[in-house]
Amino acid sequence: MVTSMLLSTSKPPSSAIPIKQDNVPENSSFPPKPTSVSYSKKPHSAMVDSHLNFLRKNGRLSEAVEVLDALAQDGTKVNSKTLIGLLQSCIDSNAVDLGRKIHARISLAEEKSAFLETKLVGMYAKCGCLRDARMVFDEMRERNLYTWSAMIGACCRDQRWKEVVGLFHMMMADGILADGFLLPKILQACGNCGDFRTGKLLHSLVVKCGMGDFPRVNNSILAVYAKCGELGLARKFFDGMDDKTDRVAWNALISGYCQKGEIKEAHRLFDAMCKEGVEPGLVTWNILITGYNQIGQCDVAMELMEEMVRFGIEPDVVAWTAMISGYAQNNRQIQALDLFEDMISSGVEPNGVTIATAISACSVLKLLNNGMAIHALAVEIGCTDDVLVGNALIDFYSKCEKLEASQLVFDCMPEKDVFTWNSMIGGYIQAGYSGKANELFTRMQNSEIQPDVITWNTMISGYIENGDEDEATDLFHKMEKDGKIKRDTASWNSLIAGYLHIGQKQKALCMFRQMQSSGFSPNAVTILSVLPACANLVALKKVKEIHGIVLRRNLEAAVSIPNSLIDTYAKSGKLVYSRSLFDRMKSKDFITWNSIIAAYVLHGCSDEALSLVEQMLMLGLKPERSTFVNIILAHSLNENVEEGKHILTTMIEDDQLNPAIENYAAMVDLYGRAGRLEEAIRFIEAMPVKPDSSVWSRLLTACRVHGCLDLGIHAGERLLNLEPGNALISHLVLQAYALRGTREDTFRLQRLQNEHQLPKLIGESWIESKNKMHSFVSGDRSKPYSNLLFAWIDRISIEDKGIGRRQGLCIGDEEKEEIVGVHSEKLALAFAFVCSQPVVPRSIRIVKNLRMCSDCHRMAKHISLKYGCEIYLSHPKCFHHFKDGHCSCGDYW
Repeated sequence: MVTSMLLSTSKPPSSAIPIKQDNVPENSSFPPKPTSVSYSKKPHSAMVDSHLNFLRKNGRLSEAVEVLDALAQDGTKVNSKTLIGLLQSCIDSNAVDLGRKIHARISLAEEKSAFLETKLVGMYAKCGCLRDARMVFDEMRERNLYTWSAMIGACCRDQRWKEVVGLFHMMMADGILADGFLLPKILQACGNCGDFRTGKLLHSLVVKCGMGDFPRVNNSILAVYAKCGELGLARKFFDGMDDKTDRVAWNALISGYCQKGEIKEAHRLFDAMCKEGVEPGLVTWNILITGYNQIGQCDVAMELMEEMVRFGIEPDVVAWTAMISGYAQNNRQIQALDLFEDMISSGVEPNGVTIATAISACSVLKLLNNGMAIHALAVEIGCTDDVLVGNALIDFYSKCEKLEASQLVFDCMPEKDVFTWNSMIGGYIQAGYSGKANELFTRMQNSEIQPDVITWNTMISGYIENGDEDEATDLFHKMEKDGKIKRDTASWNSLIAGYLHIGQKQKALCMFRQMQSSGFSPNAVTILSVLPACANLVALKKVKEIHGIVLRRNLEAAVSIPNSLIDTYAKSGKLVYSRSLFDRMKSKDFITWNSIIAAYVLHGCSDEALSLVEQMLMLGLKPERSTFVNIILAHSLNENVEEGKHILTTMIEDDQLNPAIENYAAMVDLYGRAGRLEEAIRFIEAMPVKPDSSVWSRLLTACRVHGCLDLGIHAGERLLNLEPGNALISHLVLQAYALRGTREDTFRLQRLQNEHQLPKLIGESWIESKNKMHSFVSGDRSKPYSNLLFAWIDRISIEDKGIGRRQGLCIGDEEKEEIVGVHSEKLALAFAFVCSQPVVPRSIRIVKNLRMCSDCHRMAKHISLKYGCEIYLSHPKCFHHFKDGHCSCGDYW
């Protein structure tokens, strides 16, 4: 007996198969739902189709599928139109599971037509199952224009632009021509994936097929040229258009100029559009507002948005987001957050991009409460599942040192991308939890999303910065072999920056050389990482070499590179090079001015430094905190205390800047150099912030120079409290106690010696000669030419004896020569003269590990006068430039 499910109001026999009734209200006007009817003969197909259509129209798709199952048992066929209708209902109700069941019973169709298969493609595509849609599409024996339209439309909705272009070429090979409806979609794909070649081909096709009168097609061609940066062709096409009243065409052209950064021409077109009588819409305003924000002209963009409001157009979420992103991306995070609040107040609901941008601004400023409030808003409007928002939240909580919150966000995210994993791993790395980061790294390797080069670089950087050099280098070597990830320049940069972070300058420079020999060209980040390692007097040749790389690779366009070179050349003793770079720079920022001013202060050229400050002010640039530090130090060099005090007042009252600890330390230097030590200690005691080591160190220096023992001991004890393990400070305090020699000092001296097993501080100096580095240790006579060096020093010492002895406390970083022998800088100086005979060296560069003593300082001045040479000597406390018997430090160090 054959069972068929048909529309019936008769009572079923008891032997019938029961069918569950659902979703039918008691007071429904629909006919009563059939249960099961038994027939002894095959039903007419028209009755089957009628019944299935009834079920479909009344939303009873599950029952329709059951009917199809029953029909399959007796081989009854169903009209293709009926199945198409059922599939359409699945689309309308987004019921992909039922759609799959209908697909499984597609053999019931009287005729498997291209229209039925096309509807299957459309059902899967519109229900978000593009992979299934493509499988059906690929298995089709016959495809018509509607089939191609369905598949291309599905890929467009999923923004698979390259796939759309690929489908177009397949379609052409099948001999199917796109119509005026489909062409704009394909052209849109060409523009979005930058396929200018295919776009031009489509333009030719449009001309040949006589579709040049279709406005949508023309606008799409124009958009392709504009998006691909072919503005000449875009403009030519636009000028040739008969109808220029379409706002879409103007928008496409204006957008093209904005994307190319030609904002002036974009704005000119905007004005021309208004003159032509085409009123700009919200999209037009948004394009221009976004364009100005992208080139950093946020204030102009804000004026445009205000003008838009005056024209009666209220900003939408796109306009607000463009403004907020513009401010945030141009380091104006506070204004970005203020604007975000204005947006909420105006009743505009943010989208995921707005939320992510606002949270990122909070990350930069580390505003925990603000970020948490925005997080709460994201939960309220339901956008926390957005991957962009989740990634921003992970980064935010990590930077605010709330790693548990970051981990919670990470764990709750339904979808994760590589940025999600990288953000969480980076958070643990930044906090110093290499172990936790490694756990996540291992989990990521076992997940669907594999680590990319950024993940590996983050791990390498994290390990080395946390002191695990071996693990970092091991990962560096494994990434290509085990991880199948090709190293990039950033991989090398991670190791170079890491070595510098842990104080391994030579290893950093060695890695820099390996990088180049491996065929990797340094980029701006590499240069900015490695230059500080060369900022000393014995690395001038290396600085010149790096400068050469900068010139060859055209890296000087980034302002940060010449800024760093200005600073590095100055610390390498080449102030003239620093000034030459400064003068050649077409674009200068605050760091440029601060760098050159600091360079002149470093070399003791206070007048030149202050002259540059005047030039900076004349250009309308207001000094920053770091600028004020150098201005105060410049006045300190001139011992102009009153002017320095006035500068600090100006900084606080006129420029509304709260001084940083560096500004306070500079003021102590100002008082100290002038010998006004009582004022210095009163200033320290009145400081609104707690003095740090830099402040007390400046006071201790002043006390040593001016011979104020009691105050020097006070400063030394404060330093010792701040840095109890510092052997150098302990050494200085011990000497001060011994000098004062009171009973209490004797007890303190004994306690300090018992508490600290102080290492012996031995001076070491380095000098370069004939491309080779030479090292000298105080009192060392082991070198084969030592006798020549000591003989030369004895001769100079006789000439220098007793000339201009310094008054002050006889305490120093290094033991006296009577104890350790001749100091290392004297040996380096002697080497420079003895090994250069018969030529007298014109310029000598020496680096020392400890502060220079007054006796060595006096000898260097004498040598510079006697031989007419310049001597550059740097140590941790001061930079000395000796010339004509004088020193840039003004005998104060």
